Amino acid sequence: MKLKIAIQKSGRLSEESIRLLRDCGIEISNGLNKLKAEAANFPLEVFFLRDDDIPQYIEDGVADIGIVGENVLLEKNKNVRTIEKLGFGKCRLSIAIPRDKPFNSIKDLTKLKIATSYSSILSQYLKKKKVKAEIHEISGSVEIAPGIGLADAICDLVSSGSTLLSNGLKEVEVVLRSEAVLLSNKNLSKEKKELLSKLLFRIKALRSAKNNKYILLNAPNKKLKQICNILPGMKSPTILPLAEKGWSSVHSVVKEDQFWEIIEKLKENGAQGILVVPIEKMIV
Repeated sequence: MKLKIAIQKSGRLSEESIRLLRDCGIEISNGLNKLKAEAANFPLEVFFLRDDDIPQYIEDGVADIGIVGENVLLEKNKNVRTIEKLGFGKCRLSIAIPRDKPFNSIKDLTKLKIATSYSSILSQYLKKKKVKAEIHEISGSVEIAPGIGLADAICDLVSSGSTLLSNGLKEVEVVLRSEAVLLSNKNLSKEKKELLSKLLFRIKALRSAKNNKYILLNAPNKKLKQICNILPGMKSPTILPLAEKGWSSVHSVVKEDQFWEIIEKLKENGAQGILVVPIEKMIV
């Protein structure tokens, strides 16, 4: 019994999807133009597909699970289950217009022709905003549409914004913020659910590690109570006595998004020699 996963064969999510599996300890040989591969040390079969096709393959049961961007998931609207957000492949689906055109609000898009590969998402968004515009569905090279007179504006994926800039466009409205997600067929067998659970356990351990830092510091014993209140850790900080009398070594885990604020508080309370160590995997 093998779990079948579909990932993008090329493009922005391909390398990161393969890296995620390898960081989970799953070795995959994906040679040039290879459309299928098997893991050497986990019951997993990998299909390399066009990202637009992945939700359909999962709905049909050809693949059990898959990794796609939320933009693809919402545009295709297939009957699949979202299992986990993966934290990579972050981008936004945005509306952009020529730089020399004024823009005050989304109402300025009324009656304009908007070129996009995401007609379903854009249509729902404009309806929600009560804006009537003409949607012109195209695939590929959407950003050149205004320059060749095909459309007045575009709705496309944006990461850094450099592509828009090079085509004389400016981003004016964010329609959707997207990242890679793990999808699943809704009718997995018991055995495949168990395999998926094992894979999810590894993925969550990686994600927990990425979102946390392990810190070690030296603290005067008279300040230990205050420092422990700053550093709750997963349960509570680990405290070890130092050779120097009146001092202890304190070990804990802090969340990435709280890191600098906590470091400042620690220094204010007498912490010294603060060492920060990345965590490879974290089992909680």
